Amino acid sequence: MKKIIFTTLQIVVTLAILVWVFHDPKKRADMAHALAQADKTWILAGILAYGVVEILAAIRWQILLRVQGISLGWWRLTALLMIGIFFNLFMPGGTGGDVIKTYFLLKETPGKKAQALLAVLMDRLIGLLGLIFLTAIIIGLRYDWLTQVEVTRNLTWTLLAILAASLAGIGFSFVVTGFGLMHKLPSRMPFHDKFVELSVAYNLYARAWPASLLAFATSIGVHIASFYVFFFAGKALGAQASFWDFAGVMPIINTIASLPISVGGAGVREKLFEEMLGKLCNIDPAVAVVISLTGFMVLVFWAVVGGIIYVFYRPSEHVKMSEITHTVAALEHEIAESE
Repeated sequence: MKKIIFTTLQIVVTLAILVWVFHDPKKRADMAHALAQADKTWILAGILAYGVVEILAAIRWQILLRVQGISLGWWRLTALLMIGIFFNLFMPGGTGGDVIKTYFLLKETPGKKAQALLAVLMDRLIGLLGLIFLTAIIIGLRYDWLTQVEVTRNLTWTLLAILAASLAGIGFSFVVTGFGLMHKLPSRMPFHDKFVELSVAYNLYARAWPASLLAFATSIGVHIASFYVFFFAGKALGAQASFWDFAGVMPIINTIASLPISVGGAGVREKLFEEMLGKLCNIDPAVAVVISLTGFMVLVFWAVVGGIIYVFYRPSEHVKMSEITHTVAALEHEIAESE
């Protein structure tokens, strides 16, 4: 019931924001005109840029899997990543792809279930650490530019608060691991199993620090390549903004849009583009929204590819999402109980 209520609220919020963004007839006409004038070559460049994102993500995941002694062919690994894109984009919450990837990876590596789960968890964590590191550098260099207007200043502070909370959680897990306190954590504590899994992952990947450092460096490349997707969308629509400008606003937009406020960030993403690019780069609101939609459609393109791969992917019989979620959650609890 809680899940139904939460999903319903997401849908309501999504529709409300979309009405807010698209209600003006003149703005819709300007958007249609901007889209009609778009340079298709730059859109193709955006599609290729997201392909680079996934290539780098595949390399990062392969590095982390091999630390665990898991050997997975590049085709199988890429297939799991593409399936993850599909579920991350079309499932509420933004982590459905991780659950699916974990479940199918368990089927691929039946003798190394715990290792497979920890590799997925570490992949997500190193991606987050890469984002925090890159965002800290960008905001440090462009803080005055990002905070010159009240709206963008508030959004920048919101991003910093989110990342600070994430870093605090990671720091807490480090302290728990470093001082051997994970056995003293209350079993009913929120995210208890996750903290225990992180402590196990830290011990494993700290010993393989060269590989972990390489995976972290690859994460930086993943995020930079993702910025290019929307930069190329801007170029397609004639936006007079540099890549440096897009690199300044994309961490804010991506992070806030990834919060479970709306379904897949729809509406929230468009409004953020309108505010950030409009206030900081003097880009027409209609053009800013179309840039967001164009970049999003690049993601949809790759998600559809992932959906097609999922249809033909046969490591085992297809099962219900509820069963997949239960299987992964049960393994997480099993790992936590065994430590």
